[in-house]
Amino acid sequence: MALWGSKDSFNNLTGTVTVDYSTKIVTGSATSFTTAGISTGDVLSFGTDSSLGEAVVAGVTSETQISIASTQFLSGAAIAGAAYTATQQPVYTLGVGSTLRGTLGGPALIYGVDATEVGIASATSAFGKPGAFAVAHSGWVSVAATYTDCNGNVRVKSEVLVAGGINTSFDADDDALFPDS
Repeated sequence: MALWGSKDSFNNLTGTVTVDYSTKIVTGSATSFTTAGISTGDVLSFGTDSSLGEAVVAGVTSETQISIASTQFLSGAAIAGAAYTATQQPVYTLGVGSTLRGTLGGPALIYGVDATEVGIASATSAFGKPGAFAVAHSGWVSVAATYTDCNGNVRVKSEVLVAGGINTSFDADDDALFPDS
């Protein structure tokens, strides 16, 4: 199992999920976990915009059942018939979304950004500023919040968590900030 992969979003997820906190079993309804390619070490996010928390996959039993390693980063609220997403983000980033969501919101705050997307982000204008979403390097990037600096300029905070090389390619279907080209 790798520490992280190259999928910042699985594009073929279906159905909804229910989580049993006591057994750490995720049961899907109309899901296809194995067909979708979810495997041990991937990260599941529950609820709209990860509002119900995140968990690391400990094992995939079938198309409709997954075990999770811990409930530590789940909200504690009942998770039944909930939307879910899956990524291969670094597992040490769990919980970032719940504490640093900031003003950007969105389904995830950790993005896989390849070298091409670094260039696109640098050229993209937002808040009246060219390059508002510029990031320092390709790799796994956390985009935490927008803020206004002392001169009244809106800025976006980001941090490279795992640097990627020139050949890094990330696979996703619907990144809000850095769409794949």
